[in-house]
Amino acid sequence: MNAQLDDPRIAAGMAAQLASRRDRIAAGEKPIGWKVGLSTEAAMKSLSTNAPLVGFLTDAGALTSGATSSLAGWTKPVAEPEVAVHIGKDVPGSADDATAADAIIGLSPAIELVDLHTPPEDVEAILTGNVYHRHVVLGAMDRSRAGGDVSGLKTRVLRNGDEVAEQSPIDVNTGTILSIVRHVAAVVSACGEGLKAGDIVIAGSITPPHMLSAEDREFVHMVDGMGDVSVRFTH
Repeated sequence: MNAQLDDPRIAAGMAAQLASRRDRIAAGEKPIGWKVGLSTEAAMKSLSTNAPLVGFLTDAGALTSGATSSLAGWTKPVAEPEVAVHIGKDVPGSADDATAADAIIGLSPAIELVDLHTPPEDVEAILTGNVYHRHVVLGAMDRSRAGGDVSGLKTRVLRNGDEVAEQSPIDVNTGTILSIVRHVAAVVSACGEGLKAGDIVIAGSITPPHMLSAEDREFVHMVDGMGDVSVRFTH
C-alpha cells in the first residue's frame, strides 16, 4: 500500500471517490486522467497530510480553450492556473524519476475550475467529492517539453484583461512535475487503478488560487515559452 493510504481518512476517501469514478464511467463518461490538489505546505499542514490529494478527470468536465463555463449555482468558484502533463506510456506505481520522465510526451497550459462548496477541513469528504473539481480547460500540447522540462517558463494570469499574477519558476508552489507524476502513479496504483498512456495529470495551482466573483468574465493563463489557455464565464 502507498504510504499515504496508511491514513484512514485518505484510504476511505479514495475508495469512495474511485467508486464514484467507476459509476460515472459505467454511465458513459470517459476517463482522461488525474489531478492533484491542496498541495502547498500550508494546505498540507492545515489538513495534517504529507502529500497532495489526488482526484480524477473525465471528459464530462473537459473544456477547450476559449470555452464558456456557467458558474450559476456554484458556492465559491475558483480558477487555478496549472500545467497539464501528457502521458505517453503507462507509469507504474513504483516509477522513479527516469521512468516518469520517459513517459511524459509534452506539457500544456491548463486552467482548473473548482467549487469550494465546503471548507477544506475534512480530508475524507474532500476526496469523496473529487477534490472540488468541476472543469479542466486545456491548451495545445508542447511536445518540446517532453520529459517534464519546465525550465525558462513563466506563468502570467489575466482576469478580465488585467494581469493579476505571475510566477517563475512555475513549479515553486506545486513541486516538480516528476514528483507529481510519481505521486499520482503511486496513489492510483495502490488503489487498483493506473496512470496510463493517453492520460493527463494537472499538476496543481502555479500561483495562489484565484477566487472568482460575479464581475469576472474571462480568465487567461499565459505561459511564456509554451502558450496560453482561456475560459469565459457566465453567472
